[in-house]
Amino acid sequence: MEFSKIATDMNTKIENDEQMTVDIELDDGKIVTCAIIIVLTVNAKDYIVLLPLDKNGQNNDGNVWFYEFIYKGNDKEPELGYIYDDAEYEAVSEAFNLYLDDVEFDELIELPEEDSESL
Repeated sequence: MEFSKIATDMNTKIENDEQMTVDIELDDGKIVTCAIIIVLTVNAKDYIVLLPLDKNGQNNDGNVWFYEFIYKGNDKEPELGYIYDDAEYEAVSEAFNLYLDDVEFDELIELPEEDSESL
């Protein structure tokens, strides 16, 4: 899976912080805090994957939200855009599933630290 420079930089920040969050205002005015999972690059565009959290900072259903990640430079806050096209949304969803498969595979083959030292 390839990532743009912007996605790579953002994902490095996500990996280095314990948990990055963003507040999303819904159409009804309700504000939902979301954990940032990853920024993916699909068809030369960046997308952010968010995990909505409840008031206790938890997510019990495992649903994630996809938004276009619009970066306008170091001196400006990134923007989030809705994904209106079904094919585009499906491509982002598929990319996220591939990412999850990669993460799961990496966890399966990773040796515990104590075993790797004895080799």
